[in-house]
Amino acid sequence: MIEIICGEKGTGKTKRIISLANSISDKAKGSMVFIDDDNSYMYDLGYSIRFINVTDYAVSDSDMFLGFLSGLCASDFDLEYVFVDRFESVIREDLGKLQSFFEQLEALSKQHSLHIILSVSKGEEVLPNFMRPYKME
Repeated sequence: MIEIICGEKGTGKTKRIISLANSISDKAKGSMVFIDDDNSYMYDLGYSIRFINVTDYAVSDSDMFLGFLSGLCASDFDLEYVFVDRFESVIREDLGKLQSFFEQLEALSKQHSLHIILSVSKGEEVLPNFMRPYKME
């Protein structure tokens, strides 16, 4: 399952995704990973959530990110949740060109029973059509 928290810059997406991760951590049966492109919020997460600064791994596009996520799944069979803050900063690509990526991400999510929650700094009205079904209410 993929879900997207969207909204313009300054609308509280980071606070929302951190709060969501912390609230789920008490109920999750598997492990959880929170991916960001800096260490700003590392200490705002519960101790059971693994924090990863993706810049430590030279991920620079959607293909590399998909490989990175696949590696996380391969190294942790209990991985249940992946949270990605500032998704566009992580992959550094135009969201409109990511339909194939989202299809592959959906397949990875289904194959590994993985919940993937992304925060995206775009209003719902400018999200590409293929991303809109994933919008979190």
